[in-house]
Amino acid sequence: MSSNLHPMLNVAIKAARAAGAIINRAALDIESVRVAQKQVNDFVTEVDRAAEEAIISTLLTAYPGHGILAEESGNEHGAKNSDYVWIIDPLDGTTNFIHGFPVYCVSIALAFKGKIEHAVVYDPTRNDLFTATRGRGAFLNERRIRVSKRTQLKDCLISTGFPFRPGDNFRAYMRMFAEITQRTAGVRRPGAAALDLAYVAAGFCDGFFETGLSIWDVAAGSLLVTEAGGLIGNFTGEADFLEQRECLAGNPRAYGQLVGILGKYSKFASVDDKMGVDAALQSQDPEDEASEI
Repeated sequence: MSSNLHPMLNVAIKAARAAGAIINRAALDIESVRVAQKQVNDFVTEVDRAAEEAIISTLLTAYPGHGILAEESGNEHGAKNSDYVWIIDPLDGTTNFIHGFPVYCVSIALAFKGKIEHAVVYDPTRNDLFTATRGRGAFLNERRIRVSKRTQLKDCLISTGFPFRPGDNFRAYMRMFAEITQRTAGVRRPGAAALDLAYVAAGFCDGFFETGLSIWDVAAGSLLVTEAGGLIGNFTGEADFLEQRECLAGNPRAYGQLVGILGKYSKFASVDDKMGVDAALQSQDPEDEASEI
């Protein structure tokens, strides 16, 4: 921990590293980890729960009057009406973790009166620590990071997440994927949204989009992106996106171009735009859709 950092950020770092240690120990013997299924393709392990408990214990020991919003336990811990709320994803990328695919992270954010003030995204496999405090910039392992400077979408690398839950509009997503793929240098699907956003902040990729995300998936990453000079919002470019279940982020130039492509797919799009997308989906044969990708 650093004496130069805000005390609350230091506590978040301590909590993230404690969770990371639990995750790394479990990764040494992944076959023995007990896995449960919350819904189709949505998994939780004993490691998620142990990591979350370690985070909550660390945070509430330091700040017993704060609220908690956590992926596995919701808001059953902490104060119920505090202006300070910790938003926690103890293991973002659980499906990757249980397969031994080393792309997952711990995500912790602190909101004050609904606005994210501090953020930590910790990748325990690489010991990469992404941190941000509102107004103080974003950092990777104490080195200042900035979003990329690429200005043309054809040169940009974009990350995404595939829909996997029952009821997700997979055909609409495939049209989005097709449009982005044909206009960019490449599309990647790592499988941990918080880490995807951290990578946008660090300039490792130029943009990110995904639907169906919860607030704990994007809270910490959103502050990393904005403190690194990027933009984040929903598909129409509106910044109040945290609980809207669609997320778009990027460097400013890439972001604007992505809004131009993805805006019509937003649930907040104009009626005319939505009708155009619906008509295209109805007219497209599934085999044509597959060949387009």
